Amino acid sequence: MISLMRALADLSLEHVARGGLAARGLVYMMVGGLAVLAAIGSGGGVGGGGSALRWLLGQPLGVLPLALIGVGLACFSGWRLVSAALDPDRHGASPKGLGTRAVHALSGIVNGGLALTAFGLAAGAGSGGGDDAAAQDWTAWLLTQPFGRWLVAAVGVGVIGAGAFHLWKAWRGDMLKRLSVPADKRKAALALGRLGYAARGVVFGVIGAFLVVAALHSDSDEAKGLGGALETLREQPFGWALLAFVAAGLAAFGAFGLAQARWRRIEAPDLSGAKSAIDALARKAGA
Repeated sequence: MISLMRALADLSLEHVARGGLAARGLVYMMVGGLAVLAAIGSGGGVGGGGSALRWLLGQPLGVLPLALIGVGLACFSGWRLVSAALDPDRHGASPKGLGTRAVHALSGIVNGGLALTAFGLAAGAGSGGGDDAAAQDWTAWLLTQPFGRWLVAAVGVGVIGAGAFHLWKAWRGDMLKRLSVPADKRKAALALGRLGYAARGVVFGVIGAFLVVAALHSDSDEAKGLGGALETLREQPFGWALLAFVAAGLAAFGAFGLAQARWRRIEAPDLSGAKSAIDALARKAGA
C-alpha cells in the first residue's frame, strides 16, 4: 500500500493529462466518423460515446484498444477533477474562474462514467444502456429532489449557456492559447478547433433544450444525451446534411484533442506537501 501511494505521488500529471486528452479525442473521432457515415448512407451509426465504444468492441482485437481508451478516459477524468480542485491553470476564484472549474469537475465525472462503461464492455459485463439512458437516469433522480424541476431547468439553461460559449469561442476565441503549436501547423489546428467548438456548441444547445423541456413536463424521458441530440438533428429538414456537418465537426474536435495531447502546456499543481505527507507516513510505517 505504501509503495502504491509513493507511485501515485510520483506519477506525472502531465502524462496523465496527455493520455486523457488523446483518449477523449479518439472517442470524439469515432462518434463523429460513425455519424458522418450514417448521414451519407454508408453504414456507421448515430450515437454518443457509449455507442462508439460498443462499436469499437465489435472490431477485430477491439477489447485491447477499448481497455486502453478506458484507461485514458480515467486519466482524463482524474486530470479534470484535479484541475477543478487545485486550479493548476490559475482560473482563480472569480465567478468566471469558478464556473470554468465547475465545468472541469462535471467533465471529470462524465468521462469517469464513460471510462467505467469502457471497462465494463472490455470485461464482458454487457452492452449497457443507450446513450440517452444516463442523462435520463440522473434527470429522473434530480426531479425527485426538492425544487427538482427548477434544478433540471437550471442545468438545462447552463448547458445551453455552455453551448453559446462554445459557439462564441469558435467564432472569436483563441483555442490555441494554451498550446505550443509549431508555426506551420497553427492554421490547421485553429481550423480543427473552430469547427470542433462550433459542433459542440450546437449539440450542447440541443441537449440543454431537451433538459428544459424535461423540466417543464417533469418527465425525465424528455432528456437526451449526445446520441439523442445527433438523432434530433437528423430528423430536421435536410437533416442528413445538418448531421453530416455537425458530425464532421465532432470528428474535428477529436482531432483537435490529439493536437492538445501533443502540444498543450500542462501546468502541474504543487503537490510537494502531499508527497511529503506520504513520505512521512511511509517512514512511520517502516519504523
